[in-house]
Amino acid sequence: MDFKLTEEHIMIRDAARDFAKTELLPGVIERDEKQEFPKELVKKMGDLGFLGMMASPEYGGGGMDTISYILVMEELSKIDASASVMVSVNNSLVCWGLDTYGSEEQKKKYLSKLTTGEKLGAFCLSEPEAGSDATSQRTTAIDKGDHYVLNGTKNWITNGSSADYYLVIAQTDREKKHKGINAFIVEKGVEGFEIGPKEQKMGIRGSDTHSLNFNDVKVPKENRIGEDGFGFKFAMKTLSGGRIGIAAQALGIASGAYELALDYSKQRKAFGTEICNHQAIAFKLADMYTSIEASRHMVMRAAWDKDQGQNYDLTGAMAKVYASKTAMDVTTEAVQVHGGNGYVKEYHVERLMRDAKITQIYEGTSEIQKIVISRGILRD
Repeated sequence: MDFKLTEEHIMIRDAARDFAKTELLPGVIERDEKQEFPKELVKKMGDLGFLGMMASPEYGGGGMDTISYILVMEELSKIDASASVMVSVNNSLVCWGLDTYGSEEQKKKYLSKLTTGEKLGAFCLSEPEAGSDATSQRTTAIDKGDHYVLNGTKNWITNGSSADYYLVIAQTDREKKHKGINAFIVEKGVEGFEIGPKEQKMGIRGSDTHSLNFNDVKVPKENRIGEDGFGFKFAMKTLSGGRIGIAAQALGIASGAYELALDYSKQRKAFGTEICNHQAIAFKLADMYTSIEASRHMVMRAAWDKDQGQNYDLTGAMAKVYASKTAMDVTTEAVQVHGGNGYVKEYHVERLMRDAKITQIYEGTSEIQKIVISRGILRD
């Protein structure tokens, strides 16, 4: 077992760390309050290659491994999870999905613009009645010969109003259940496609989250991804890799909160000494660090499995459920270490605590991950 990062990995990690500290940290509190993320920072992430890391160089991607991707996710998430979720969606769900399953024409037309940050992508699966139960798609795509007609609503869509291209999962033949589901590429601005109001969220408030409405939206046949009925499998395969990115996000949120708590404990004094010298605080820090390191190994293992071409459904689910719990536990304790200051925005940990919760919900709730894990171990 070799746990050392390569020189390339270290270089990529350091580039992400520098970007997070110099570009994301200034204004992160204001972005959270205003619920906005500036387009210029999205462009800078694209220029650095953060938006198409694992995609083929042939289509403008970085051709990097999953390890490189999770290192970037962790560093960005330490500072601003709203930024990292954009990176996660564009990389794991949109670019990877198109690169792996898209046609040559789709890759040339769409993927080559998504990898560079010229365009931004969104992944549209969740609905008011189909969150964890992804087979119950109410959005329909009726086959009209040379095109499909989409009708329905999608909820909680990251990059909802800022995306240019949307991967939309819809039901074509309800009698076939999950085998009657398809995935489509929908461009912003087509007739009948409406973007709903921005969601008022507890955390990742800088992320652009909206509901989407499709009213008789015409989608060309060539914009269907894969064969007829491939949509559900496409969504599940794509989300399986997406879990690793969200696990890395949770790891980053926890790491960021821990580092803030550690630094604060060395400066804050109580009863005549720095609070880190009190066992009550020292033991909190020990527990936080241990959980973070355990999470890191699980996330790395899942990423390694993916890079080796092995099945990563189980390790990805375990990494997400454990890292997301760690994120909640560590951020809560980080607020506690800060005492009253932890409840104040300027110390950042209260925002990280709010951001942590969503990692237990999106791209498969913790309960769904446990279903995946239990099925995996019982199958063996």
